[in-house]
Amino acid sequence: MPTDSITPTEDVSPKADLPPVEELLSTAVEAVGGVERPGQIKMVQAVQHSIQSGDHLAVQAGTGTGKSLAYLIPSIRHAMTSKGAVVVSTATIALQRQLVDRDLPRLSEALAPQLPHEPTYAILKGRRNYLCRYKASAGWPDDEQDQLFDPREVSLTGRMVQRIQEWAQETETGDRDELVPGVNEQAWRQFSVSARECLGATRCPSGMECFAELARARAGESDVVVTNHALLAIDAMEDFPLLPEHEVVVVDEAHELVDRVTSVVTGELSETMVALAARRVGKLIEPHLGDRLVEAGEDLKALLAVAPAGRLDELPEVLGLTLALVRDSAWGCITALGPRMSSDKDDPEGAGLRKAAFTALDEVHDTAQRMLDAFGHAEEVDRAEVVWLETGTERRPPLLRVAPLTVAGMLRDKLFGDRTVILTSATLALGGAFDGLARQWGLGAKEGAKERSGWTGLDVGSPFDHPRSGILYVAKHLPQPGRDGLPEAYLEEITELIEAAGGRTLGLFSSMRAAKAATEALRDRLSVPLLCQGDDSTMLLVKQFSEDEPTCLFGTLSLWQGVDVPGPSLRLVIIDRIPFPRPDDPLSSARQRHVAAKGGNGFMSVAATHAALLLAQGAGRLLRSQHDKGVVAVLDPRLATARYAGFLRDSLPPFWPTNDPAKVREALRRLAAS
Repeated sequence: MPTDSITPTEDVSPKADLPPVEELLSTAVEAVGGVERPGQIKMVQAVQHSIQSGDHLAVQAGTGTGKSLAYLIPSIRHAMTSKGAVVVSTATIALQRQLVDRDLPRLSEALAPQLPHEPTYAILKGRRNYLCRYKASAGWPDDEQDQLFDPREVSLTGRMVQRIQEWAQETETGDRDELVPGVNEQAWRQFSVSARECLGATRCPSGMECFAELARARAGESDVVVTNHALLAIDAMEDFPLLPEHEVVVVDEAHELVDRVTSVVTGELSETMVALAARRVGKLIEPHLGDRLVEAGEDLKALLAVAPAGRLDELPEVLGLTLALVRDSAWGCITALGPRMSSDKDDPEGAGLRKAAFTALDEVHDTAQRMLDAFGHAEEVDRAEVVWLETGTERRPPLLRVAPLTVAGMLRDKLFGDRTVILTSATLALGGAFDGLARQWGLGAKEGAKERSGWTGLDVGSPFDHPRSGILYVAKHLPQPGRDGLPEAYLEEITELIEAAGGRTLGLFSSMRAAKAATEALRDRLSVPLLCQGDDSTMLLVKQFSEDEPTCLFGTLSLWQGVDVPGPSLRLVIIDRIPFPRPDDPLSSARQRHVAAKGGNGFMSVAATHAALLLAQGAGRLLRSQHDKGVVAVLDPRLATARYAGFLRDSLPPFWPTNDPAKVREALRRLAAS
């Protein structure tokens, strides 16, 4: 359970000889030309206390607090005398790059005179992100080629393959992110392996110069290792360690942790995956065994082609028989392959092909078994996973997915069990409390058992004066949003708001269809430029939006969290509706039902929590610097009238609230004229 306050404790460890974190913070802030803020000081003290006490910490720090310095300084101080590194995990590549390219270099240089040595740092990604030297040189068969049906795609991928080959001769890191412009997945897979496919440094002919192993070695010698939530989850779940030894983890962008971990542990099964496994094993075993797996995949393909999409609450008999056939056929191939470790060390190419075959077969077998195990429970509370079918597209066949109904237990046992974890974001206290996300992380009480070690929830506030800088306008007079697109009243409201603001508007829509419909309807009504996500790369659209003040930008999910435009180019954020998950979303609806079966409020725990997170993230786009001012306009009247409205509003920054459209338009006109 969270504690109400943080009481500093005396540091009796060897780290007591080091300068206190407050002194280090002052040095760092002065070096970067910044100003210490009360919230930043409070956070650096809280993180230091958490590291000392071993209790977990969830700290909400608003935009502009300087939270990166506030967690990096205690982390570096701890790493100076501990056995291992401190791991910093982020959700986005942008924040990883900010930490490694800007924050850590400046911080290390500034703190070096006060510490035993200059702090060191490294970035570490999953093995798939690094070029595999051996696969690039061994001429392995192309698993993906026959999945490219469009000749233009084949040609494009061929050009990308050639570019990767040229880059491979000059790269020093093998990091895929160095390839600009990027390459598609089909091309990159021909030069990379997963952790399960890897032969291992001791068996691989290129092991001594492996990019992934070199990155791990650099990380193992560093004080701070920057990684991502996916690799953090894999490291926690797998038997083999991927990250260096560590006692402390900082999870930045922690509001995304549950979704990222869920993605890592979600399984997929399709005819394409079965066919890939059959191709990989084809020449290594008796042909009739591979043919049996191919036939099982074709049966699965025929079944999924006619099955309705959506959540599967009961297992249809024919699907159960087909999944069992796929599972058993894969197991027959696995058995026929024999020992997993070949005794012939002089045949690395053969060992690589066997490892790739085992990896593909294991995935098919284990996922089919997971799907069968997801059914047959007497009570809903006994169900652990949900299975659903997604329809195919021109580029992808139909596929089955299986995902856990909760990752709380995994996180509680695997991530929080034997290390200290600091979780931070600008958005953690939903409805004014941390409890909702804490339950999803597994930090609440474990049913039928004693509570886990303590955790503290702390909101250090924001440097922004929200009531004086921003208005929260809820269009209470509008009709409730329907399923048939944006009503005319919504389009009129958007038009009047944008005209009053002189453009300068970020429109956040609940779906891409709504964003495109609004763009098409309003381009003829507005005299200002109007961009829509999908017109160009999102990065270029945001750049154009920020550089041309009258321009407006409409879009969906990635813009809710990925836009940082300080200054006069952004004066108005429009949110078309409360961003609840779709009622037919298989995973969300199954999780709601599961919570309800256990006696909880499924809607509030899942749907409302999801909506609160996105609303808070969307509203957070408005104020990005001390001088920013503007309006967050929510067109959905339920934010003023529904029974859950108070919970959602309490999750938002404390803007000055109003339901009066005339006041809002007048305020926007004054801002436009200033």
